[in-house]
Amino acid sequence: MPADASTPDPAPALPDAAATVGAGADVAGTCGIVWSDDLCEYDFGPYHPMSPVRLTLTRELARASGVLDRPGVRTIEPFVASDEQLGGVHDADYIAAVRRASAPSEGHVFEDLIRFGIGGDDVPSFPGMHTASARIAGGSIAAIDAIRSGEVRHAVNIAGGLHHARPASASGFCVYNDAAVAIRHALDSGEERVMYIDTDVHHGDGVELALWDEPRAITLSVHETGERLFPGTGFVQDTGGANAQGSAINVPLPPRTTADGWVRALRATVPALVRAVRPTLLVTQHGADTHRVDPLADFSVSLEAHREVMIMLRELADEVCGGRWLALGGGGYAVIDVVPRSWAQLLAVATGEAIDPTAPLPEAYLEAEARARGEHGVSPEPSIRTYGDGRPLDVRDWEQGFDPESALDRAIQAARRGAFPEWGLDPFLD
Repeated sequence: MPADASTPDPAPALPDAAATVGAGADVAGTCGIVWSDDLCEYDFGPYHPMSPVRLTLTRELARASGVLDRPGVRTIEPFVASDEQLGGVHDADYIAAVRRASAPSEGHVFEDLIRFGIGGDDVPSFPGMHTASARIAGGSIAAIDAIRSGEVRHAVNIAGGLHHARPASASGFCVYNDAAVAIRHALDSGEERVMYIDTDVHHGDGVELALWDEPRAITLSVHETGERLFPGTGFVQDTGGANAQGSAINVPLPPRTTADGWVRALRATVPALVRAVRPTLLVTQHGADTHRVDPLADFSVSLEAHREVMIMLRELADEVCGGRWLALGGGGYAVIDVVPRSWAQLLAVATGEAIDPTAPLPEAYLEAEARARGEHGVSPEPSIRTYGDGRPLDVRDWEQGFDPESALDRAIQAARRGAFPEWGLDPFLD
C-alpha cells in the first residue's frame, strides 16, 4: 500500500432517506459529487445520441433514492478549465479551433473545423462549445484536487469520461478529454502513479494516446474489439510508448459478450493488475453503453453487471490506494432507459452502499422519467421499474478453468499473456 494510504475510518449509518438501498456494505466515507446544472450545456442538439437528459435524470434518481443525502456527501463545483490546463493534453491550435466553433455567428469555414474533428454528425459545433467542454474538464480537475487535498476519498463526475477526444481533434462525441486532462493535472501536481480503467464498450483511445509515453500513468481498457467497433483501436499488442512499455493494457472482447462474460473478463484481468501496479490514485470510466439495449454497440451486459464491477473497483481503490478514487461517466445512449439507473448506482457505490437491484424505482423519479419521455418523444415505458434488469449474475470465475473453444476465454487469455508478464504476473496462475 502507498505510504500516504490509510485505513478507511468507520462511517456512519445511512439516513432514512436511503431506505431503498440494500444492506451489507460499509459506507465509504466522504465522497464528492461534481455537479452544476451548467454541465448540461454540453449539448449537441435534440437529435444527437448524447443528450444531457441522461445527466438530469441520473441526478433526479440519485436524489429520489436518498443517495445525495448520505453522510459525507459533498458537491464539487466544476469550473471552466484554463487553456493552460487543457494544454496539458490538447494542442493550442485545437483549443483555438474549439473556441472558433463556439461562435457560429462568425461564419467559420467548415473545412477549417473538420480537420479538427468538429462538424458533421458526431461532433457538430454549438454555441458555447468551448466553455461547456472545458467546464467538464474543470469538474474532473476539481475532483482530483479534492481527493489529493484529503477533502474527499471518492469523487464522481458523471458528466466526465469523454475518452475519445484526442490531442489535436474531437472524436466520438468528445471535445476535451477530461480524463486525460485530470490525470495529467494529478501527475503535474505530484501524484506518484495513476491507473486509469475504462469499462466503456468503446476503446478508451484518447486517454491511451495522451498518456502513451508516460510511465507514471497506466491505462487499462476493457472494450469490444476494434475489429468490429469504433474507434477501431485497442488491441493486445498496443502496450505503450518507448519510455512506458507495459503502461497501456488492452482487453478487447468479442461482440455479443454477455453480462456474465463481461464480469468474468474484468475479474480475470483488473484486480491482479491493479494490485501489481499499486497506483496511488485510481481513475475509472463507466460508460453505460455496454448494456444490452444500447443502440450504438452490441454487448449484452446488464445493470446487475454494471453494479458488480462498480463495487469491485471501489473495493480495489479502498484496498490499494486508500480509497483515492475518481469515477467518471462516459458513453451510454439509452439515455432514459439505462444511463440514469447505471450512474445512480455508481453514485450509490461511491457514497456507500450499493442499491439493491430488485428495489423499485421511486415514484418521484418515475414521474420525472415520464416527463422526459414526453419531452423527448421516447416510448413506450419499460416493463421493469427496478434499479436492475431482473437478470441475476451467474459468473464462472477464471479460477474455475479456461475454455479454449470460447472466443471470450481466448480473448481474455490473450490479454493476460500480453499484459501480465510486464507486471511480474503469471498469465496462467495469477
